[in-house]
Amino acid sequence: MVDYFFGKDGLENVYAWSIPVHATIILAEMIYSHVAEAKLYNGKDVATSIYLAGLNFALDLVMKAFAMGVMFFFFNHRIFSWENTIWYGLLCFIVTDFAYYVLHYVDHHSRAFWAVHITHHNSEYFNLTTGFRSPVLQPLYRYLYFSPLAFLGFNPWHIMVAYAIGQVYGTWVHTQTVKRMGILEYILVTPSHHRVHHACNIKYLDRNMGMCLIIWDKIFGTFEKEDPNVPVKYGIYPKMPDNKPDTVLLYEWRKIWKDIKQPGLKFSDRMNYIFNSPGWRHDGTGKTVRQYQKDYWAKKNKKDRESQKKTA
Repeated sequence: MVDYFFGKDGLENVYAWSIPVHATIILAEMIYSHVAEAKLYNGKDVATSIYLAGLNFALDLVMKAFAMGVMFFFFNHRIFSWENTIWYGLLCFIVTDFAYYVLHYVDHHSRAFWAVHITHHNSEYFNLTTGFRSPVLQPLYRYLYFSPLAFLGFNPWHIMVAYAIGQVYGTWVHTQTVKRMGILEYILVTPSHHRVHHACNIKYLDRNMGMCLIIWDKIFGTFEKEDPNVPVKYGIYPKMPDNKPDTVLLYEWRKIWKDIKQPGLKFSDRMNYIFNSPGWRHDGTGKTVRQYQKDYWAKKNKKDRESQKKTA
């Protein structure tokens, strides 16, 4: 098993078994959606997801040699060496999953990176094809998060295999057809956890960043359980004006450009509009997710206290 995934053909083997599995479960969910009249799919929305996935894949191919070159530079100066055992494979998977958590966290908390990542969140549908709705420009910088792992002695090809396996699993959790997964809810990112991540409800924003393991969210305080009293609303707020490919791809970039063109701004303000949290404004009129959530919990706690007084 270790040689199958971490041998010279490991990445190809992951794709070889995942493609037919993906096709089968997507078809099954589409049939279920049609028979149950669940309306989980929309033709234009699926086409947008495929379009974005295609652009991401093309850029990934263009960047592959450079990205692997950077990672192998660090690997050639590694501070540890590991034997290719099952324990090495497991550890490689865990640290790669953590690196993705960090990447994902930054994508949500820095506006330029959110401008890349927003393409994965703008759909108001949530189904297995949403997992292919890729952040198109992410291959330009993703390898920077994995390079420290190479410096720690993990082979870059093995890191990419671990990442590919994580992506396969990460696609499967984009579904509304699986409600709860029992004890696995405490260990893995489940469809319930990931529905929360894709919600635009204030309570759920910037939560459940993990791809495979939910432990990172629980360790770093970004975990939120799906609340039956707060039904998930998918998409982003405010909504994009349309679903045209160029709008989806450039939506946040155009807003950033409009903000930094404002006259009389200090250089630091222009940089903040690019790299600070989404919602930040130099005049204090904007609200970040943290500020929205602070207000949300303050109002909810006040409402709960008033309700308790009435029933006392």
